[in-house]
Amino acid sequence: MTKTALVTGASRGLGAALAEALAANHHVIAVAKTPGALEELDDRIQASGGQATLAPMDITNTDAMATLCRGIFDRWGSLDLWCHCAVHAAPLAPTDHIDAKDLAKSMAANVTATATLITFVAPLLGQRGQAVFFDDPRAGEKFFGSYGASKAAQIALARSWQLETAKTGPKVRILTPPPMPTATRARFFPGEDRADLTPPKKAAEALLAQL
Repeated sequence: MTKTALVTGASRGLGAALAEALAANHHVIAVAKTPGALEELDDRIQASGGQATLAPMDITNTDAMATLCRGIFDRWGSLDLWCHCAVHAAPLAPTDHIDAKDLAKSMAANVTATATLITFVAPLLGQRGQAVFFDDPRAGEKFFGSYGASKAAQIALARSWQLETAKTGPKVRILTPPPMPTATRARFFPGEDRADLTPPKKAAEALLAQL
């Protein structure tokens, strides 16, 4: 029976690298807002002999996520793995200059959508599946107010779910990727020397090895 992996935030960076790596032995359901990037991902997966189902959706759209998860159930009956890489990276700003719209987007994508997805995906994972979240501990760092607070809240949700399911499953893991030359990091550190950063492909391989 074909294993299935849901990757949210699969269009670029770590999410795309994970999707490509997982396609070697999973049917990947790739979710992202950018159709063109998903199609490019699909081309790479097919070229390597894998298969993917593309879902160009916004994770903050509750109805779309409900439809997606119902479709996964109807087609495969369950999920083996969920890697949650989707994140909204608000512009850096002093805390007393945080833009209300940026904060709202951060909370909607990083916190509310994550909580909603957990309720939708948990039944698909059952007792044997795995859910993987990726920490980026920026909480309390200067200028990271919106991103740091919302990302910390996301991981707090994951930690609670991890403890609650320790004996019953699914297995919830929280991993911390190394610094990578992603678009998100470039927004935070535009002048950084990217040569010293870990390529997403290598990071994905190392992270999956921990599962």
